Amino acid sequence: MAFSGRFSLADHAGKAARTAPADTVAAPKVFINTGFENASPMNWDTDAEGRVIGSLIYDHERFAQNRANNHWHFQVEAQTGTDVTIILQNFDNIWNNTHASPISKQSPVVVSFDNKTWETRPAEFLPDNRLQIKLKMSGPSVYIASIEPYRISDLDRFLARIKNNKLVKVSRIGQTSEGRSLEIITIGNEKATKKLFLRGRAHAFEAGGNWTLEGFVDRLLQNDAEARKWLKRYCVYILPMANKDGVARGKTRFNANGYDLNRKWDKPADSLVAPENFYLEKWLRMMVSTNRKPDLALDVHNDNGGNLHVSRPDGDIKKYLMNMAKLDSLLRKHTWFTEGSTRPGFRNPGTLGEGFMERFGIEAAVYELNYEWVEGLKKAPVAKDWLLLGSQLPNVFYEYFEEKPGR
Repeated sequence: MAFSGRFSLADHAGKAARTAPADTVAAPKVFINTGFENASPMNWDTDAEGRVIGSLIYDHERFAQNRANNHWHFQVEAQTGTDVTIILQNFDNIWNNTHASPISKQSPVVVSFDNKTWETRPAEFLPDNRLQIKLKMSGPSVYIASIEPYRISDLDRFLARIKNNKLVKVSRIGQTSEGRSLEIITIGNEKATKKLFLRGRAHAFEAGGNWTLEGFVDRLLQNDAEARKWLKRYCVYILPMANKDGVARGKTRFNANGYDLNRKWDKPADSLVAPENFYLEKWLRMMVSTNRKPDLALDVHNDNGGNLHVSRPDGDIKKYLMNMAKLDSLLRKHTWFTEGSTRPGFRNPGTLGEGFMERFGIEAAVYELNYEWVEGLKKAPVAKDWLLLGSQLPNVFYEYFEEKPGR
């Protein structure tokens, strides 16, 4: 086929201009990056005012209406000096078939311009259950999160730092749904009179528990007179990060199969749906069979209440309730804990606290840490506050396990 005449780039440009749509969209001046470890899955766009509208993606429970969004963690990229406004939405969580929002007028955010040093900033609660964040870019990027992040890489760094200590043993007990390793950290002499078990991060967004456990272990390993005194009385077993898959994927509550690792402890775990619980149960049965059953177990969590969730299963639990009152008192004495225990009559069936008691005869509770506000410190918490709490816990357990004369 032959062409006649001459064709220039100018002619092409003119034709393109005539055929281009009249409502072309300008490129946004802000980019939201969620392509990194522990980032929250979200869709985003900019509105006519240039505000970023971030729609968080719900974390859904398996075969249930329950859904959760408590976790946000993303990076904002824009020119230095830019005023950025971000509005987050999709906080219409459902728990036990009831809508329950995780945000309020008190909800803060944490920000970091170097991904190392974090500080709390106020956020604005908007109508329609949304959260608005405003900031000026003091650099080309900034990280924003609901809680100062503690990622799998942070745990790996921590384990590498302590694993060669003579007081530490790190044992692989199994793997997660997606094949990530599950570890038990043993601190101290297993022949000690008392044994303590702690689990962290059953719910993926609850990073405060990991910071607290790290602060606890670091204090025990200082090898000073106090630490030697504590470890003479009790040995510690820690599953530091139960829901590694959820942490890696930036989810809020459930494991990779949509299973809540702090529910259904009233019956044995399914090895395919909840291997994280299955392998913990397998380890626990081994501990019981070798006369190393824990004397106390705590499941460390985050919520916006901060209570010690005392279980109240059927049966004679008078001694247990007395011990939990003692634990409550010691937490108030030695740490910044002020929130107190759950009300009399409170039940939390299916949690690790009740499951450990009913199935294994282990006194246990769920210890929530308030991620919005620490009343004992009069501030919104960051990692250093959780680390401080952890460093205060060794003395709590030392006095908790103290045997009174004649007992």
